[in-house]
Amino acid sequence: MEKLKFLLAGNPNVGKSTVFNQLTGMKQHVGNWPGKTVELKSGSFTFEDYEVEVIDLPGNYSLTPYSVEEQVSRDAIIHEDNDAVINVIDAENIQRNLYLTLQIMETGANTVLALNMLNYAEEAGFKIDVKKLEKTLGIPVIVVDAREGTGLDELIKTSIKAAKNPTDNSGKLTYGFELDDHMNQVKRLFPNLKIGTAPDSWVAVKLLEGDDEVLDLAENSPDKENLRKVTQMRKHLEGIFNDNVDNAFIDARYGEIETIMKECVQRPSGHKESITDKIDRIVTNKYLGLPIFFIVIFLIFQITYTIGGPLQDLIDEGWGILSAWLLEMLGEGLVSSLLVDGVIGGVGSVLTFVPIIFILFFLLSLVEDIGYLARAAFVIDRVMYKLMGLSGKAFIPMILGFGCGVTGIMATRTLSNESDRISTMLAVPFISCSARVPIYALFTAAFFTDPLTQTEVTFGLYILGMIIAVIVAKVLKSSVFADESTPFIMELPPYRIPTLKSAVLHMWERGFLFIKKAGTIILGTCVLVWILANLPPGVEYGSINSIIGMFGNLIAPIFAPLGFGFWQAAVALVFGLMAKEIVVSTFGTLFSLEADDEEGISGVLSDMFTPLSAISFMVFTLLYPACFAALAAIKEESNSWKWMFVSVGVCLAIAYVLALLVYQGGLFLGFT
Repeated sequence: MEKLKFLLAGNPNVGKSTVFNQLTGMKQHVGNWPGKTVELKSGSFTFEDYEVEVIDLPGNYSLTPYSVEEQVSRDAIIHEDNDAVINVIDAENIQRNLYLTLQIMETGANTVLALNMLNYAEEAGFKIDVKKLEKTLGIPVIVVDAREGTGLDELIKTSIKAAKNPTDNSGKLTYGFELDDHMNQVKRLFPNLKIGTAPDSWVAVKLLEGDDEVLDLAENSPDKENLRKVTQMRKHLEGIFNDNVDNAFIDARYGEIETIMKECVQRPSGHKESITDKIDRIVTNKYLGLPIFFIVIFLIFQITYTIGGPLQDLIDEGWGILSAWLLEMLGEGLVSSLLVDGVIGGVGSVLTFVPIIFILFFLLSLVEDIGYLARAAFVIDRVMYKLMGLSGKAFIPMILGFGCGVTGIMATRTLSNESDRISTMLAVPFISCSARVPIYALFTAAFFTDPLTQTEVTFGLYILGMIIAVIVAKVLKSSVFADESTPFIMELPPYRIPTLKSAVLHMWERGFLFIKKAGTIILGTCVLVWILANLPPGVEYGSINSIIGMFGNLIAPIFAPLGFGFWQAAVALVFGLMAKEIVVSTFGTLFSLEADDEEGISGVLSDMFTPLSAISFMVFTLLYPACFAALAAIKEESNSWKWMFVSVGVCLAIAYVLALLVYQGGLFLGFT
């Protein structure tokens, strides 16, 4: 079976990820680009006699490498071995999207255009002559509906056909007499400068634009002495255009796009208010926007606990039945203890929260696919700038931090100045990631049986985390970092009805990482806890005389003022630094529950904690240092050990002080 590789490129919010999901289904892999920490998504599928690999490039508005994502996309198109680049564009925003299309064509890439959401464009009054567009651009144009999956077979057939007969359309692009003339001169000056698969015209454009990467390569070429002439040409062009050469090429591309629009697109006459405009008048209102955001988040948690709670109980009962069966089959002994106390007690206690995690991710995927998250960032932009001195763009890493702190920290690279990046990076660990959800679910189930109360407590913890993140960022921006933040520019996509397939794929993609962690890091930690709870030989399992008991007893007094000064809690918090879910698995492993214990871990916790100390414990786990992976991400993204240790110190101090205030303040007010 012949193998083909396609790259998928496009602006944000054009349906590129939906196309990717429709094509690849569950056969996806997520990793990092070589040498970068930008997420790489690849997938595969079979089509007729071909095995096709698709690589989903980061969403970009251009290939000018001002960000890591743009650099990755450009490098992939030029250097990555591929058979075609499928450029997905939103028909309703065709004029803006075509800018990236022209830049892709400039690289000489074998390009196929996927025209998505044409029906929405036609409803808005656009009339696009697809055949004329195809002829004008000189590349295949296929109409698709990513949500419904229509047109995708034709897209792949066309892409395969294009792969068999690759074409370089870079020569068809023109930038006007002056720029074209100088490009030709540069091509003659550097005839041997080759960069990946890019044509000499692209190399000439980049040399005239003063692209750092291409200039560095030219410095090491045999024709490096000609760089002086290129510099003179650039100055000459700046005098002609009364602007820098970058902007001259940008204007030329937009001029080309305007010509294409006049030839191929009939724009709507007058402005007709769309449904999106009507909804945005409400959800982005400066008075209503923030309350609506909080209501949406509250409803997500309410639905999650209402549906997920009973499912969690069923899984818990299943583990109990499995434990009883294993004990009956194996009898009392080290093997049965390892399986029941170590594996089921630890990993099983975490996996009971799979329904809650999956439902939460499913609902967040729906909200994201509808188009609301972009509005939330827009609404919070005003608040974040006033309170934190940060642009609303910093809200994106924080939103991603709800899923995983590592992802949120990595996303700070989209912020343009260093102060915003570091401030946001140190604020993200205070956002409740999905790894903390099992802790909240365990304690709220033990002390607050009503789903509404469970929602209120969890919602309160999420809001507390956001408030602390705001305060930390504000302090940093007003003291350590005092420079001005850059403006926040973000596209608000039209509202779309989400598809079940897309939401399920997003849910599985994120939820599977939770299961994978349970089968690797958490399993290994549970076995380690079980071993330490059995040593030295002959000691009662999980007693204070075991190694882990002695260690926990040594540090437990530190937490006594917070209301949980017993050694099991101390041990759970220490191991929880590896991964927050391990807090729950450590309790499950140490408590060594009997098979017929109907209350499970919740019953033991209710004997050890009070409602007040339980809230104090949850506040501490919300705010204390991020997991090892997130700390490593801070070190990597900041390129400094200093900021990683600052994060640890700040988180420890805030967590201890807040938990102390909650517990001691609650006692003072008469709570227990």
